[in-house]
Amino acid sequence: MSVTREMIETFPGQEFAPSAQLVACIDACLSCAQSCTSCADACLSEEHVGELRRCIRLNADCADVCALTAAVLSRQTSPDPMLVRAVVQTCATACAACGAECEQHAQMHEHCAVCARACHECEQACRALLATLG
Repeated sequence: MSVTREMIETFPGQEFAPSAQLVACIDACLSCAQSCTSCADACLSEEHVGELRRCIRLNADCADVCALTAAVLSRQTSPDPMLVRAVVQTCATACAACGAECEQHAQMHEHCAVCARACHECEQACRALLATLG
């Protein structure tokens, strides 16, 4: 059992979303944030770093959005449904953009391939959670 699941299941109030989708989304966001941070750092170490400028920018933006989304979703007390939906939708959008950019570099840079997968997994987890939110 993940720590995320343990924490969500110990919440004394009523959950605002089904726990399976909520936990999956939080875990995917945290994994994606780490992957994007590492990918941006690896891009900075590549010989032709100038060609990776957009990738680095999208990695940084996606990492920040994913970390924010995980934090917002981890707070269960009195959520604003419209705000939660907006944050999760923004995360899905950031992950789609970053994943697409990383895919363009995946054949030359393995870190971009790994990051693209993490971004797509997070995008899917966000969309699955959005489908459950009222």
